[in-house]
Amino acid sequence: MTQDDWSTMLEGHPIFTLPKGFGGPTGQSEESLELSTDTLKKSILEEDGLPLSGRRQVMVLKDSDLIVAAGCELRITSLSDSKLGRSTNKLFKVLNTPNIQFGIHQLALNPSGKLIAVAGAYQVAVVVLPRAGYSKLVPSSVDCKSIQVGSFYHHSHSSAPIAKIEWHPWGEAGSTLMVMTVDGRLREYDISVDTEEPQQVLSFVPEKKTSKSYLAEDPAEREVASFTLGKGKADWGPLTVYAIMRSGDIYAICPYMPQNASVPSSYVHALECFISAKQEFLSQGTSSGTSALSTLYDYQRKYVTALLKQLPPGTVYPAISRSFSMHPPTTIKSQPMRQGPFLLQPSPRSLDDSEGGDATDIAYLAFIRDDDDDDAGETERLGIVIVTHQDGRVDVCLDVEKVEARWESKQDKSQDLPMLAVYECIDLGFISMLKQTPPLSSGTPILDLLQANHPVLLMDPIHDDTVYVYHAFGVHVLDFGDVLQCLTNGLRADDDDGVALNQALQKSAGTHVVPLLNTYSVDRRCSNPIIAISVPNDVYLSYSILILTSAFRFASFPLNLRTDLSLSRTGLDLPDKNMTSEMEDFLAPIEGPSPYISLLGTEPFVPPPVLSRPSGLPSNPRIAAGTPNTKTEFMLTAETLRYLGSTIEGLTSQIHEIILAYKGTEIRAELQAKEFERQQQKCSAMLDLIEQLGSSRNGEVKERLERIREAYKALASRLDHRLQALMQQASPKLSEYETKWFEELRRMKAEIAGAGRYDEQSLTARTSLLKREYDRMLPSLNDMVAKEAERKKHSSESGLGLSQAFQFGERSNQERTKIAELEEEIVKMASKLELSLARPPSLRASPQND
Repeated sequence: MTQDDWSTMLEGHPIFTLPKGFGGPTGQSEESLELSTDTLKKSILEEDGLPLSGRRQVMVLKDSDLIVAAGCELRITSLSDSKLGRSTNKLFKVLNTPNIQFGIHQLALNPSGKLIAVAGAYQVAVVVLPRAGYSKLVPSSVDCKSIQVGSFYHHSHSSAPIAKIEWHPWGEAGSTLMVMTVDGRLREYDISVDTEEPQQVLSFVPEKKTSKSYLAEDPAEREVASFTLGKGKADWGPLTVYAIMRSGDIYAICPYMPQNASVPSSYVHALECFISAKQEFLSQGTSSGTSALSTLYDYQRKYVTALLKQLPPGTVYPAISRSFSMHPPTTIKSQPMRQGPFLLQPSPRSLDDSEGGDATDIAYLAFIRDDDDDDAGETERLGIVIVTHQDGRVDVCLDVEKVEARWESKQDKSQDLPMLAVYECIDLGFISMLKQTPPLSSGTPILDLLQANHPVLLMDPIHDDTVYVYHAFGVHVLDFGDVLQCLTNGLRADDDDGVALNQALQKSAGTHVVPLLNTYSVDRRCSNPIIAISVPNDVYLSYSILILTSAFRFASFPLNLRTDLSLSRTGLDLPDKNMTSEMEDFLAPIEGPSPYISLLGTEPFVPPPVLSRPSGLPSNPRIAAGTPNTKTEFMLTAETLRYLGSTIEGLTSQIHEIILAYKGTEIRAELQAKEFERQQQKCSAMLDLIEQLGSSRNGEVKERLERIREAYKALASRLDHRLQALMQQASPKLSEYETKWFEELRRMKAEIAGAGRYDEQSLTARTSLLKREYDRMLPSLNDMVAKEAERKKHSSESGLGLSQAFQFGERSNQERTKIAELEEEIVKMASKLELSLARPPSLRASPQND
């Protein structure tokens, strides 16, 4: 047994025992859990208990803990204990939740991992998960707090059935639960505030208008199958909710934010820049539709401004992004408008022999990477919408025109419908597989099993370009890596005409579809629907996929971790500015043939496709059909022989491909070994050459350089003598200009050095005198500077401060006013007594005006 073989480690684990009421002498048989023509009617009409139709996800992973829902019972066990072999007995704990008295169809773990939402056909509840260390408790059950959610809206068969539950990733403290019902109402519950009344309600199905005229309407157009949240970095994607009807119509509502949200500050600033760029671009146009767009952008500006005001003061961009608590702005009184239905261009291709199945699920896939910040202008807007149908058709649509925020308006009713570009229609092969079953003379046609088929999409937690589809007949893996890579290369190419994008689309091989598990038995004409899959995202657990069937049979397959080699290869084709600047410091290579040619060539080695499949080998799906208690003998029929023949043929072709890939890889390995020996020999020769240059040849080179230097000096001396002789031969006497130049030099020499030794007027004597005077005055100047610094220091220490001086000035003005009033009174008294007085002291210093 390998360390990563979960199928062996969890084989016979009691957590996968059947729910109460199934198995045993008094319970229902395991055949009732299968999907066949006998149980089809019951599967479609049954509304509670453990039906087979509808969305199912009864198994989730919380770190290394596995949680399984069996009927109305929640079970939990630790996978790390099973992997490390801490306990010899395989045990599990039952979460005691008295409030849950309904069959559990869906499980959803909140972002913090402390709460888990459970949903049945009509009811919703939230359970507080136990803390770590529950497995050490002696009792077989653990008491957990459970709360009923929206009991007024989700309580009985009279209420609308639950379509999907999901936790909002931006909910504050991870407590925002979104519940979508079939009638098109998306209710938002904040578990930390109120579990009975929703905080917000979005309606994807408008109310029916009473009309006297007859209007033919398909009921599937008013029933929601699923919903998903958009994605993006600098647009309205994270604030967009997509919903799909059973008829296949897609609607969107934007903007939508939880009532108590925790939004990254970088997203708010990026959204503001996005709207500012659109308004600036709109101001340059003069079309007729500019006014309508200007009004819309003004509303968007008000919305984003209200979000910016909720950020703490001092939050700037760019800076380290942090999440802050926010609430939906109330500056815009109008409600967000329901946009759609989306136009699918071109129309999706219908499958052969299919009458068209209802849509079952929708998912949004975005190609967003942390290292794309430098050139994320186009790639961050690359979104893919995936839609599944009952008949096995998967529509892959490109979100080329992102949904923007719009609000209901009575003035503007003529809105263009949004559009999705249909890139590919994938056939999972349900119809061809069912047609291999020979028809019966009487009874239900085998293709009617598609009515109970409900494919569900699950995103891979590690690789963003991988999506799993589990359904009533097994599990498929959709790998969008090649598609996203081709689209990214086309968008990054600097081509305004779109030629590079068209070439990239033509080179794309499409989505890589791999059948992982097949649960349909052609011989028994039945299948075990998949009711849950999980992919561990824990460092202590191996990267694998865990699958659970309707008969509670567990299967696991290891998955291959990939590296971003494709992105690194595309990055090598583009010149790096830093590398270019560093290469300029080295010597330019010599023109001509390269001094060393590698045996491996210039292109990197690409592993053969047969060896690089994410699901490993072989590519045939694993078979997991039938029940362990089947007592009927094996019957060898023509269908069985045909199936064995086709399987053997497929395996034989794969064996040939593997042999060819092995030979090619072996040749490459031998070539790399030879190239390694050549490089070793070349490096050894280079080391010997460097050693020679540093030891023996270094002395020889120095001696040679010294000889060259002496020869250069001798040649320079000979050149000077030769030049002097030529000058004397050409002009033995000085010319007029040379004579004047030498006279000027003699005059300048006399002015600088003087006529004699004691010439006081020479520049040399005057410079010496100035230096002596400077040396004599410098000490006294230094003393004066020191005394001045000491005086300023004492004055600053003994002086008054600004406030003290201001107070003294006010007091002085008051005293001066009193003195002036007293002088006036004395003068008046003297004039009355006719006495002569001297000039007042305040007027003695002033000049006399008379």
